[in-house]
Amino acid sequence: QVQLVESGGGQVHAGGSLRISCAASGNIFTIYTMAWYRQAPGKQRELVADILSSGGTRYAGSVKGRFTISRDNAKNTMYLQRKSLKPEDKADYYCSGGVVAWGNSDGHSVDYWGQGTQVTVSS
Repeated sequence: QVQLVESGGGQVHAGGSLRISCAASGNIFTIYTMAWYRQAPGKQRELVADILSSGGTRYAGSVKGRFTISRDNAKNTMYLQRKSLKPEDKADYYCSGGVVAWGNSDGHSVDYWGQGTQVTVSS
């Protein structure tokens, strides 16, 4: 079994910074792409950023230049450093990862999701 757990959410003033983390644990051989999504009240879940196991990244246009995604493969942990936060960044943030389990000889990955962490940005 695999679990992804987000942490580091909370309340921050507009213009401030906050880092959230996602730690994966369980039967993990490797994790392919990891990603951060967010869902604001009344809106659909959207991709914020993702990162390959090799370190390649991509970002949504609304966060490019303000958010930085990173990962520590040895710790199976991913981070999202956010600066210059805006009220529209307020959302529940979720992490996901494509996990290959030990003993899986064909390298097939399964997507797992965390429970989410709430971020509130006050103006």
